[in-house]
Amino acid sequence: MKNKKYIVHLSHLVARIFLVILSVFLAGKTFAQQDPMYTQYMENMMTINPAYAGSKEVFTMMVVSRDQWVTMADAPDTRTFAMHSPISNTNMGLGLSFLHDRIGPIRQTGLYFDYSYTLRFSNKRNLALGLKAGVNFYEAGLTDLLTNDPNDPVFANDINRNFLPNFGVGAFYHAQRYYLGLAIPKLIKNTINKNDFSVEHLNKEEIHIFFMGGYVFDVNRIVKFKPSVLTRFVSNSPMSLDVNGTFMFYDRLWLGAMYRIGDSFGGLFQIQVNDHLKIGYSYDLPTSRLGFYNKGTHEVMVSFDFGFDRGRVRSPRYF
Repeated sequence: MKNKKYIVHLSHLVARIFLVILSVFLAGKTFAQQDPMYTQYMENMMTINPAYAGSKEVFTMMVVSRDQWVTMADAPDTRTFAMHSPISNTNMGLGLSFLHDRIGPIRQTGLYFDYSYTLRFSNKRNLALGLKAGVNFYEAGLTDLLTNDPNDPVFANDINRNFLPNFGVGAFYHAQRYYLGLAIPKLIKNTINKNDFSVEHLNKEEIHIFFMGGYVFDVNRIVKFKPSVLTRFVSNSPMSLDVNGTFMFYDRLWLGAMYRIGDSFGGLFQIQVNDHLKIGYSYDLPTSRLGFYNKGTHEVMVSFDFGFDRGRVRSPRYF
C-alpha cells in the first residue's frame, strides 16, 4: 500500500510541475532555432519529448546520423544516441540521450536523462508526463573564421567547453493508432560567454516549443497510411512545420514523403527487419536557393528493441 501511495503522490507531483512550468513559459517570451531537426522525428521523439521515455513498453536503443546539405563546406551534421525503457511493474519510464551537433565552427555535445510517468485510461489510451535534465557543452572555433577586421576582439579567442545545464518538460498522449505530444526540452535560456571579453554574453540558448501528432489509418488488409506533423515554435524565428505522409505495407515496410514548409522536401523508407530491428533512411532537398550549392541531406536511423515479455508477440508499433 505504501508503494502505491508513493507512486500516486509522485504522479500528482510530476503533473503539477509540468503544468506550472508550461504555463510560465508559454505566457512569457519564447529567439533563432538552435536545436537540430530530424526528418524521421517520429522514431526519434525522445530527444525532443521526455514523456516518450518507456512508451514502447520494451527496452529500446536508437541511433540517428544526419548529414545536412552534403558537399557544402562546414554544413551541419548531427549524431544522436538514445535509449529508454519502462520500469517493470510501475507506470514509470527512464531514458538517456546523447547528441553531438556541428555546424561550421560551432559544436554542441549534450547528455540528457529523462523520466516519465504514465496515467492509463480505458481502451489503451495513455497520458505520459515527462521531465528532462542534463547538460550541453558548447564550443565555437571563432579564430578559424575569416573576418573583415583581423583585430576584432570578439573573434580573437575560441569559446571552449561552455557548460550549459538545462531541464525540460513534455506530455505525450497516445493510443495504438494515434499520438499527440507537447514538449519544451530546454527551459533555461543559458548565456554563452567568453570569459576574456567584456560584453555580458555573445549568444544564448533559446526556448523551443514542439507540438507533434500522428494517426494510422487502414487502407486495406495490406496497407496502412500514417500522416504526421511536427511544429516548432521559437521566438523571433519563423514557425517550422514538418508534414509527413507514409504508407505501411504488411506491417513491415514504410514508404513516404515529407515537406518542411519553406525549407525542404524529401522521401523516406523504413523497414522492420524483424521483431527487434528497424532501419530507416531519408533524403531531403532544399526548396530555397541553398539547393544550388548542395546535394541534399541524408539521414540514417537504426532502432533495436530488446526482448519481449516471456516471448509474447507484440502488436505492431506505429510510432
